Amino acid sequence: MTQENANRSTRFLIIFAIFAGMLAGIGGVIIFGGFSDEDQGSVATAGLPDSCPVSSEQMIAIKSASQGEVAAMLATEKPLAMRDLTFSDADGAPLSVGNLAGKTLLINLWATWCAPCREEMPALNELQAEMGDDKFQVIAVNVDTGGDDKPKAFLKEIGIDSLGFYREPTLVLFNNLKRQGLALGLPVTLLVSKEGCLLAHMNGPAEWASDDAKALIRTAIGGANRESS
Repeated sequence: MTQENANRSTRFLIIFAIFAGMLAGIGGVIIFGGFSDEDQGSVATAGLPDSCPVSSEQMIAIKSASQGEVAAMLATEKPLAMRDLTFSDADGAPLSVGNLAGKTLLINLWATWCAPCREEMPALNELQAEMGDDKFQVIAVNVDTGGDDKPKAFLKEIGIDSLGFYREPTLVLFNNLKRQGLALGLPVTLLVSKEGCLLAHMNGPAEWASDDAKALIRTAIGGANRESS
């Protein structure tokens, strides 16, 4: 091997190592891109204090509770109104976060082709079964670009019986979250206050049925001492 070829091989190995390290650091997020940034609609808008009443004490509590199995949950640094975030319900009717005011929401974007999404779905189902009530709800939004048959068949196959069926097949929702710097790929999860304001977000999967996740949810609801059933 000539010295020039050796140098070329060394440079290639260095570039490959850097790229591989970047992928390893993602931590289970299925990255995808190439979608148009021309999509219309606002998903997250920087809110004024009176429109997004998130106190510094609340954010400190969220940061403190983001540990263990949910350590990747990042508390927001500024108030973001999420009330216009829109998807479809099981009947195909549009539904927004604003329509669900009064409930703390854990909004999870997933797809059938996303392996980490598929793996965490049973835990999301368990979290909803145990903690879902008039104060809290898990909203798992499928973003497959085809019809409803495939995601519905998958949920039935793995015995999902506590989660509602929500869809957003146009990728407008994902692309808007990406523009806000909230979504790198799938799965992506948003923790939203009862006022419709972003509290925290996570890229990648988590063990949502864990004690760590339940403690985080209780903190977000505002009842850290609330006993889980």
